[in-house]
Amino acid sequence: MKDIEYGYIRLKLKDVMEEQEISINRLACRAEMQRTQLKAYINENMQRVDLAVMARLCYVLECELPDLIEYIHP
Repeated sequence: MKDIEYGYIRLKLKDVMEEQEISINRLACRAEMQRTQLKAYINENMQRVDLAVMARLCYVLECELPDLIEYIHP
């Protein structure tokens, strides 16, 4: 079977945080997350995205899911 390039998902959390000028500490507190978990999302260094976490981030940042996540075509 031939390998197919499917593209990838990019989290734009760092961009949104910079736009809103919100610190890691403040966002972690408001979203009730550990800083280490939040850093993993910021650095896109996790294997799976937790939808409950994404919902909290959208709520706290007052944004929509497409503001935080993007599909990059191959």
